[in-house]
Amino acid sequence: MPRRSAEETRRLILDNALQLLLERGVSAGVQHIRLQEVLRSVGLTTGAAYRIWADQTDFHRDLAIEMVKLRIAPPVTSASTAIKDVLAAGGTMDDVIRAAALDHVSYAARFHLEPESRQSHAFITALALRTAAGAWPELRAASIERHRESVEAFAQMYGELLPRYGYRPRSPFTYLDFAEAMAALGEGFAVRAAEGLDHPVYTVTEDDEGPAGEWTLFGLAIRGLVEAFMIRDTPPDHAK
Repeated sequence: MPRRSAEETRRLILDNALQLLLERGVSAGVQHIRLQEVLRSVGLTTGAAYRIWADQTDFHRDLAIEMVKLRIAPPVTSASTAIKDVLAAGGTMDDVIRAAALDHVSYAARFHLEPESRQSHAFITALALRTAAGAWPELRAASIERHRESVEAFAQMYGELLPRYGYRPRSPFTYLDFAEAMAALGEGFAVRAAEGLDHPVYTVTEDDEGPAGEWTLFGLAIRGLVEAFMIRDTPPDHAK
């Protein structure tokens, strides 16, 4: 069998360490993934690892960076899937917001409700590591890059979605500004879900002072952001 290169060995160790981290979740943290344990799982010696990392701290730094970089699916996949049927059925903007918000709340809650959900664990664990990004400059850089990729992907999605309903950004805002605000809001609610807090849901009737329907708190907050950042000055495309 050909001898592994140093990079192949590094990749093997980190991939198995990521698997352990995803299985144990954010509560474990990278410090609880011991290099010796990972080495045993892949049948390698201590010497093989310490030719790559000087110590446990170096290993944990690289593991944290790899976790922040890891994406099980592109950033907008879940949201796009959630609103696909609503758009196909000619749903209203409120229908789209409710569907997307409920998907995000459910996605984050799967961390507790579905322990086997790799996507949910990856999202919440990466989010937790990003809050500690100041620990290592390399982790901070990886966190910034992940955030940039996500915000740009969502800004593009919003730029395609909102004009369908006749919305455009209010001056001086852009779709990127809206995506930044949405990211902060969504990540805040994801932290609530990671804490195991129930997400408030409201049934708003025609007699209430608000939009009728079943609303998550996140959905109502999104609706407020749309009103703050967007202006509707053309008929929605789907109504033309």
